[in-house]
Amino acid sequence: MRFLIVEDDFTSRRFMQSILTPYGECDIAVNGVEAVEAFAASLDSTPYDLICLDIMMPEMDGQEALKRIREIEKAKGIRSSAEVKVIMTTALDDPKNVVEAYYKGGATSYVPKPIDRQLFLQLLKSLAIIA
Repeated sequence: MRFLIVEDDFTSRRFMQSILTPYGECDIAVNGVEAVEAFAASLDSTPYDLICLDIMMPEMDGQEALKRIREIEKAKGIRSSAEVKVIMTTALDDPKNVVEAYYKGGATSYVPKPIDRQLFLQLLKSLAIIA
């Protein structure tokens, strides 16, 4: 398994790494620009199985990054059934952001912060990312 953690907060990045590292390789991006670049580069070798994408970040937010990731997939002819799974994360308790990211943006799922380790692992199992 290969994961991309996109998070501008150091503590949140470390927490996500501690959850995902036992299941595979974790790459890190600190903003949406780095996330889009890392995703595009991964398609040339080993694509990501999961992207954990924070919504609120500097330079490019998670919603715009997700939009660009989906555009890259479409341009490469990747079918929607083969798209990378993207879990959006945010500390915001804002229904508008949830709707934009999850329903309109093509996110696979959404997790509010602070992230509960056990619930997150259950989500990964339900998405068949981990066994």
